[in-house]
Amino acid sequence: MEPDPKIPSFDDNLQTSNAPPLLPASQPPVIDAPPPLIGGSAPLPPPEPARKASPARQILAFLLSACLGLFLADAALSLVDDSLLLFFGIHLLAGLRVIVGLLALLMGIVIYGLMGLTPMIPKRLLLPVALFNPVAMLVMLPFAIYAYGRIQQVTLIISFCQVLLGLNILHLLQGGIRFRWPLVAEAQLAARRFSWPNLSAFLLVNTFVLLPAAIGYLVLCASLALGHFSEGFLTLRPGGLTVQARQYVRNDGKTIQLIPMAHVGEADFYRTLSQSFPSNSIILMEGVTDNRNLLTNNLSYQRMAASLGVAEQEKEFNPIQGEMVWADVDVEQFTTNTIGFLNLIMLIHSKGVTAENVLKLLQYSPPPQFEQQLWDDLLKKRNRRVLDELHAQLSHSEHIIVPWGVAHMPGIAEDIQQSGFHLEATHEYTVIRFRSVRHEPNRPSKK
Repeated sequence: MEPDPKIPSFDDNLQTSNAPPLLPASQPPVIDAPPPLIGGSAPLPPPEPARKASPARQILAFLLSACLGLFLADAALSLVDDSLLLFFGIHLLAGLRVIVGLLALLMGIVIYGLMGLTPMIPKRLLLPVALFNPVAMLVMLPFAIYAYGRIQQVTLIISFCQVLLGLNILHLLQGGIRFRWPLVAEAQLAARRFSWPNLSAFLLVNTFVLLPAAIGYLVLCASLALGHFSEGFLTLRPGGLTVQARQYVRNDGKTIQLIPMAHVGEADFYRTLSQSFPSNSIILMEGVTDNRNLLTNNLSYQRMAASLGVAEQEKEFNPIQGEMVWADVDVEQFTTNTIGFLNLIMLIHSKGVTAENVLKLLQYSPPPQFEQQLWDDLLKKRNRRVLDELHAQLSHSEHIIVPWGVAHMPGIAEDIQQSGFHLEATHEYTVIRFRSVRHEPNRPSKK
């Protein structure tokens, strides 16, 4: 059907009409709907908030940061203190250094134990921190034995290495030398909290590798120290502690027998010696007297002997032949500093290790040159006294026996060899026997 030409079309009407143009379509505004009525459909849940950090991870990050912080503080204090002492003779930071060093050592032990319990700790970075101080102590032992005069230089080198190690680990953790807390962030911890393989490997390595190696190393160092400082008079052997009695002779036929003694030892050791002295010998006896009662506590080795299952020298060593001559000093010949220190040590020795006694010992502050005074009183003065008596007795005696402590033997031996005596024979005795090893008879060896 054709449209009627008289009726205008719709398009023409749009073009000719005065009506405003149509607006583009738009989305209707969103109106929050009221909560549904009871029994209606439930609304969508709100977005889940961010998960909070685990308290265990926070605590671990804090402990690791504290461990590294104490390690760095200990390193800095040690380096400054060692430098001041070595170059200027000043020891100002000793007290603070001991406190911080002890805290760093204890924290390192705690962290090392936690490494076995959780694999979250980055061992590559924190293991050197945890083990540095114990390893440094072990490394210093040979230097303390053979190069004690240079021990301060050794400690300075170790302190410098500790500083370098601490700063390097801090750089790896912080991306630079920055001191932002925490030093170890939670993001640097591994995700896994516990692992049986980690714990098993930790226990196996420590039980069968590290612990036996440390014990063997300490035994070796102890054996080296005993042999070095006693010049062979005392030796640590698999069967126990042995002493070497030495007989020296002079061209005129006079002899001196040096017998290293110990305050506690095997009963048969003392009895064998007591029966071995010839009747024509002079026995120069050891024993500090206290005529003015300057010592406040009696020194007794009964507790030590009972704990080791051995006897006391005072009770078992009674020579049945020969003339015994006292050849020691009196306490009044010691300095007041030495007497005060002996009273403190004897308090702990006689009354045991109590909190009160340990506190007194920690509070004790030695005066300047105290070590030299103590060494001179306890060793050098007493050596001079016995040597004076020895040379006086040589004028009318053919055979002199000196049963004194091991520490006195090297000095006495050096003096009599300078007086024309030479070593003729040796005899070994077992002083303290390890109970798991069967006793072997003593055999003399001629030189």
